[in-house]
Amino acid sequence: MPKIYIINTNQTNHPNCELDMLQYGKCAAYYSPWKYYIDEIEANDIVFLYSNGKGIIARGMATGITEASDYQGETDEEHYMNLDRFQVLTKPLQPSEISRIVGHKIMFNQTVVTLPHLFGIKLWQHITKHCI
Repeated sequence: MPKIYIINTNQTNHPNCELDMLQYGKCAAYYSPWKYYIDEIEANDIVFLYSNGKGIIARGMATGITEASDYQGETDEEHYMNLDRFQVLTKPLQPSEISRIVGHKIMFNQTVVTLPHLFGIKLWQHITKHCI
């Protein structure tokens, strides 16, 4: 069964990170220890991109292939994974709506949040019906 991840796009600290993820259809994290969370994502896991102040702004299915690149002059400080079936939402799914859909308050105060599979399926279905 695929795992479900919500990845924060780092919009607050580095707005270009979010633009890069959306432009290239990928999820990413920067610097230790956060970058290593990307390494744990496996093929076909469901990934939602979360932007502070907006909510979920994109989704995709993990390829399972982690790549690294230099970030702000530091070697291999960005770990990223391309996402298949990548879609940018036409309407972000706000945090309060996410909690309502899954029936549980989600704390978005970290780089990577894992969710139970059922929560991820509910979010995927809602996004398909209302946000694409």
